[in-house]
Amino acid sequence: MSDRDYQEQEEIYSKVVRAGRRTYFFDVRSTKADDYYLTITESKKFTNDDGSFHFKKHKIYLYKEDFAEFGETLKDVTDYIINEKGDEVISERHKTDFKKEEPATPAADDATEPNHPASFTNVDFDDI
Repeated sequence: MSDRDYQEQEEIYSKVVRAGRRTYFFDVRSTKADDYYLTITESKKFTNDDGSFHFKKHKIYLYKEDFAEFGETLKDVTDYIINEKGDEVISERHKTDFKKEEPATPAADDATEPNHPASFTNVDFDDI
């Protein structure tokens, strides 16, 4: 079998998701035993200082015995993110007017609160 025949046999079905500088490839592949598995590849484009570019790729292999748990877990964590943060993208890269809210600094009079660290007395254990 030639390399080309093997490549055609291996690539069964593909879908592509383009997302800005990233592209995700979902490829159904064939094992030597003629069973199927999934590869998910993230390809991210990077531009060099001289204007040329290169891609970094990361790939995972997902086999049928893991599909159900993987799918359930993916749905669970994506639902969690949407429920906690909504589906609006919030990042400096996507919103030019984005400003991160700084936590409020405690006022000097907060030390009068009973559990505020500044209200504790410094105890030197040598004195006891």
